Order: sequence, then C-alpha cells, then structure tokens
Amino acid sequence: MANPIPAETADMALVRQAQAGDLDAFEALANRYEQRIYSLALRMLRQEQDAEDVTQQTFLSALEHLNGFRGEAGFATWLLRIATHAALKVIRKRKGLDTVSLEEATEPAGDYDKIPHPEYIADWRQSPERLVRSNEVRRLLDDALDQLDEKHRAVFLLRDVEGLSVKETADALGLSEANTKVRLLRARLQLREQLTRALGDPDRRLAPPSHDAH
Repeated sequence: MANPIPAETADMALVRQAQAGDLDAFEALANRYEQRIYSLALRMLRQEQDAEDVTQQTFLSALEHLNGFRGEAGFATWLLRIATHAALKVIRKRKGLDTVSLEEATEPAGDYDKIPHPEYIADWRQSPERLVRSNEVRRLLDDALDQLDEKHRAVFLLRDVEGLSVKETADALGLSEANTKVRLLRARLQLREQLTRALGDPDRRLAPPSHDAH
C-alpha cells in the first residue's frame, strides 16, 4: 500500500498549479482550508458575519498574492497569518484604534514573577485527553476564550489550537518571541483557572490563600 502524500507536499503541488493559472487548483486549496480559517476567525471575533467576511478576505488576499508565496512556511501557516491580520484589522476598527495596533502592544517580557498565580488549583475529575473530546468542555473552552482579551486570545489560538510554533505565532502577530511566550503563559493560566472552576474536583480544590495571612 502506497504511503499517503504529506499535506504540505499536496498543498505545494496545488499551489504551483494555481500559480500557473489553474483556478481549479486554488479552489481545491480553498475548500481544504475554508472551515479551518472560518473557525479561527470566529473564535477571534465572536461574530459570524465578521468571521465570514474575514474568511472571504483571506482567500481573496491569498489569491492576489499567490505568486509571492515561496513556500518558506507551509501554505496553511501562510493562510493563518493572512486571516489573523484580517481579524486584527476588524478588532482595531471596532475599538477605533488607528495608530496603536493590538499586535504591537507589548508586555514586559521578563515579568514572569508578576503573572498572577491561579486562584483555584485542583485535580481534574477526568484526564485532559478525555476532556478535550467532550462537547461540554469545548463549550466551556469557548466561554473561557470569550473572557480573554484579544491579544492573549490570538496567541493562544495560533499556538495551542492551530499548532503554529512560537516563532510562527510571533511572526503572524508582529511580536517578539519573548512577548509571545509571556502572552501565551498568561492565556494558559487564565484559561486553566476558569476551566478548573468547572472541572476541578471540589474535594481536592485548594482554597485561595488569605491576603491577611503572614
């Protein structure tokens, strides 16, 4: 039995065809990644119409700039970068941000000691592997993502959901790798605390320390 063709190899074959003018090849790429791009946009923007607009804009932009794609990164990673920038533009427009973009807003890269410890720490009733397959946990995760601000949500989605490397995530958002790591740590801690409130075993939950205690 022949080994399956790796996704990136198959993508590049279609990219080369599309770059030569084969629009059917580009349509095949769009069909392959449309749902993934839409899911990322929806989680970033939380509005279906905005997510649909960003998805459409992503593929229009990809088609327009396809001849400039050289394959240094995978085609999927390239699309995710385009989609992320399109989503961030929507967020900035919502907030009326003209000169200071969310991806340029930095945090102290060395302030790991200033990142707050979770208020609730507890063993979870089930293993993380079983939990992530639960529809209820997915709903809780989406609700928890809603509580993150955009700059932390974007890093978490690209790194932990989409599987980009720290470098790829940093490049997509225009951040330093150190800043990306700080944002990712903050996002993970916030999400874990919120999920632990719902999923932690109450009998093994540690009460938050008293601020009056010495």
